[in-house]
Amino acid sequence: MADEFESTLNYVNTYSKPSELKITDIRFADLAGAPMHCTLVKIYTNQGITGIGELRDFGSRTYAAMLKGRLLGENPCNVDKLFRRIKQFMGPARQAGGVAGLEIALWDLAGKAYGVPVYQMLGGKFRDSIRVYCDLGVNTPGLGNDGYSMGRRLKQFVDDHGFTMVKAVLGVESLQVRNPNEELISAPGNTVEELVAAAQYNFEFLRNHRDTADGPELQRRNRAFDIVNTQSPYRMFRMTERGLDRYEEEVAHMREVLGYKMPLAIDHLGYLHVEDASRLLRRLEKYNLLWAEDMLPCTYVEEYKWLRQMTSTPLATGEDLSTLESFEPLITNRSVPIIHPDICSSGIYEAKKIGDLAQRHNIAMAMHMCETPVAALATAHMGVATENFIATEFNAPDVPWWDDIIRGYPGTVIQNGFIHVSDRPGLGFDDINDEVIKEHLMPGFPDLWGSTGEWNTEYSNDRLFS
Repeated sequence: MADEFESTLNYVNTYSKPSELKITDIRFADLAGAPMHCTLVKIYTNQGITGIGELRDFGSRTYAAMLKGRLLGENPCNVDKLFRRIKQFMGPARQAGGVAGLEIALWDLAGKAYGVPVYQMLGGKFRDSIRVYCDLGVNTPGLGNDGYSMGRRLKQFVDDHGFTMVKAVLGVESLQVRNPNEELISAPGNTVEELVAAAQYNFEFLRNHRDTADGPELQRRNRAFDIVNTQSPYRMFRMTERGLDRYEEEVAHMREVLGYKMPLAIDHLGYLHVEDASRLLRRLEKYNLLWAEDMLPCTYVEEYKWLRQMTSTPLATGEDLSTLESFEPLITNRSVPIIHPDICSSGIYEAKKIGDLAQRHNIAMAMHMCETPVAALATAHMGVATENFIATEFNAPDVPWWDDIIRGYPGTVIQNGFIHVSDRPGLGFDDINDEVIKEHLMPGFPDLWGSTGEWNTEYSNDRLFS
């Protein structure tokens, strides 16, 4: 009889014994061009179940690896407890990616252990799918930084893949560099050209060259860092009337290609202060933008509140915030009508809390997402469970192997401009496709899921009170 019982169990999916689960290891894989430098994290357990998460694009695996010794031996199903243990290590933006990536992996693991999708553990669905808005992508050779070419590129993605919202990146500094003989920005010396060159170099370095050794190249990297990390009010940039004209022309050209029915957002408008931002936004009101994103640094709560009163164009910001507490001033002051977090900076449950707080103040939630299908599906599970969620970004429409990063997911992740969540356990896929990952490993990180034993005993007195 006992033999029959044991043999019967071989045909029953019992998932696991969740109460006896223990974290045994945490490992990483770093990808280049997916569409950015993307770091995946895998949490292993004593029962063979693994959870997959993702750190913020352009982040560092060290932000997660340093927390390994604080999680080993713990039951991964106690997601909120473990998140609260490590939440104090969530800095802004990429610095929060370690905690957020681990939290995403814990939810995936807990869902697999109990045999339920992540959205169900968040309270269930408000909708069956989330809308995806499409960016220009980052792997498009020969794409001009002008309204006509950007409009045509966005329209191609709309026609080919069924997106119903789009967003373009159009910076005032890049317009000046593209039109060197026009007086678009009043600025000291060649500071505009210096900024654009540093930004381009910094982007490519982060995306492709993390293994640069000490020497002149490293010093060039540090100099570029200093330049691009100087905030808007500390740059003596002023837009001229011709600069406003030129910017307006480019947006008009995009509208000429896309029409006015297609929702169009604009991102990374430039290093502006409140006064010039308001001048530019007033010019753009006739083009009925869905929103203007990150006009100012996201911590400028009062400035956003002033700017919101100066324009009828909706404002969005928030991808460089992380915790509920960091979003609170922006939300409770109603500084913007749309918050825009990143799941890989906030984590799944914290992002839902942020969305719920925003809803209490009549603010909508859209999501930043420049990562792999892991982050996309994590965003989708949070999005279907959050009532005021409107859409998530997609920055990789021109990465042909993007869907192949994961295994065991039915079909393509984004279908006709939507991500449909299934009732499969966890985030809804089985594992990472190591064969694809091997072809796209980040330089400097050749070991796929390599040992992280050096972090096993990392620990300190993390208590925040005496």
